[in-house]
Amino acid sequence: MGDEPLAISIDSATEGAPRRVRCRLCGRPLTGADSRRTGLGPACDAKLHPPGPDIRTRRHEVEQDVLPCLDPPGA
Repeated sequence: MGDEPLAISIDSATEGAPRRVRCRLCGRPLTGADSRRTGLGPACDAKLHPPGPDIRTRRHEVEQDVLPCLDPPGA
């Protein structure tokens, strides 16, 4: 497995046609330039590299005391 190529080419017998590159994870043919370069389709790339957590979901309200100089008049 260590000497396996990054992207596997299939049907390279035809000289004039571009070589077909398949996804390293699922084996589907790759068509996009980025996918062909990385050797992974968009769905498989998303499985291996999930997006980071959304920072907005970690925010929460904090109870704070009122500053002494901002007390309402008459209090």
